Amino acid sequence: MDDKWKVKAYESLRGDIPVEEFIKSLEKKTRLKVSRTLDLLEEFGLEGAYPHVKKLVGTSLWELRILGTDSIRIFYITITGKIFLLLHGFKKKKQKTPPKEIKIAEERLKEYQSRKLGS
Repeated sequence: MDDKWKVKAYESLRGDIPVEEFIKSLEKKTRLKVSRTLDLLEEFGLEGAYPHVKKLVGTSLWELRILGTDSIRIFYITITGKIFLLLHGFKKKKQKTPPKEIKIAEERLKEYQSRKLGS
């Protein structure tokens, strides 16, 4: 039995994978940090990724926090089958997370769930 988690990125109806595009847009050093953090998630789940993970209060979203020159945030959820579904990534510039960033992730989640229910 495989105890490892899987990390998957949300794919839009058009076939876009926004989180993947966001990660590719980052500079190499930051991309490597993101990659290592995602590897921790896969290997150890939520427990092993601490202090990089945090539950977003009032939502079903979790936040993956990658610190460095740029503060990177990736919103995700966990789904059955030990899967992390990455919904939205952005560079955090202020102390408080902008509501529009949370809204983007929640809209993608809603669209993803409606598609899964329909299949």
